[in-house]
Amino acid sequence: MKWHNKVTSLLNITYPVVQAPMLGITTPEMVAAISNAGGLGSLPVGGLNADQTLSLIRAVKALTNKPFAVNLFVHPIPSQIDQQAFSDMQQFLTGFASENEIAYMPPVYDMLKFNTYHQQIELLISEKIPVVSFTFGIPDDEFIAALKNRGSRLIGTATCVEEALLLDNKFVDVITAQGSEAGGHRGTFITEGLPPMIGTMSLVPQIVDAIRRPVLAAGGICDGSTMMAAMMLGAQGVQVGSAFLVCHESSAPNAHKHRIQNAPARDAILTKNFSGRWARGIENKLMRAISASGLPTLPYPYQQSLTASIRSFAQQNDLTDFATMWAGQSASKAVRKPAAAIFQGLIEQAQTSFEQIEKHVQVRD
Repeated sequence: MKWHNKVTSLLNITYPVVQAPMLGITTPEMVAAISNAGGLGSLPVGGLNADQTLSLIRAVKALTNKPFAVNLFVHPIPSQIDQQAFSDMQQFLTGFASENEIAYMPPVYDMLKFNTYHQQIELLISEKIPVVSFTFGIPDDEFIAALKNRGSRLIGTATCVEEALLLDNKFVDVITAQGSEAGGHRGTFITEGLPPMIGTMSLVPQIVDAIRRPVLAAGGICDGSTMMAAMMLGAQGVQVGSAFLVCHESSAPNAHKHRIQNAPARDAILTKNFSGRWARGIENKLMRAISASGLPTLPYPYQQSLTASIRSFAQQNDLTDFATMWAGQSASKAVRKPAAAIFQGLIEQAQTSFEQIEKHVQVRD
């Protein structure tokens, strides 16, 4: 099978496979392993400050000289929120933490400060990052121009055709079609209420038919067969996340990895309870408790800040009932192997699937 296409050419990679940027799970070692294997590793830095971002970039560069992507969150920060709702949620979480013997340090509203991608762009330019991906929106025109003028390729995220068209019109180089099966946060940025919940195999051909840019399929891509299925529908590459959740380089605690491998697909549900943005993860006690409270979730990133202390305590102590466990609907197929071995298996499976399809077509002819 010939792997070279627009995606591999634009991103300067051997295989059209992008490792999904999974904040809190992805490590520099994971990013480097995928890039060294011929794919595109992706380093998530959404919400981090410039020093943290630089440290992670330098850590990846120490492990690979291959291209890798840096992933940004490009959402707007709400100018104001309901402070009473903030106080109510804070009070609820304080009581919940006490009942469950969790050390909770509630954030002080007036002291909250949020980092934005505006503080990271110049750093990405100076570090000559070859690929910049982003989600939750579209960067300002001036930043798109600055990155493209310095030679960076851009990858944007769309969950519906309308979003893909907006990205296409901004000359984003590659567009990720994020189907509803995908784990973690939805990349939705133009709708209110529930985000578009279009499955990957429906979304990919819709976006391919509507835009001029090459498309990556994301959501439910867990092996060579699903990769080939997406590419037969017009995708020129795939973005894979959940398959790497339990790899050796993943920073997920052991209990988290065990839960992912043993969770039925129905356990990965959509919620705003942890962060204030819709995301798919495995249901647990904290998620259910916030829903049962009847309290409205705060907009992102305020809700994220309110639950951060509980989630951090849970991760440090391997308590899955209170941790964020983002996972897609195929996450249970993940295996505990080195990331490079998982990647190579994906390529070999895709090659086998392609040969089987060719053989089937020849028999029919």
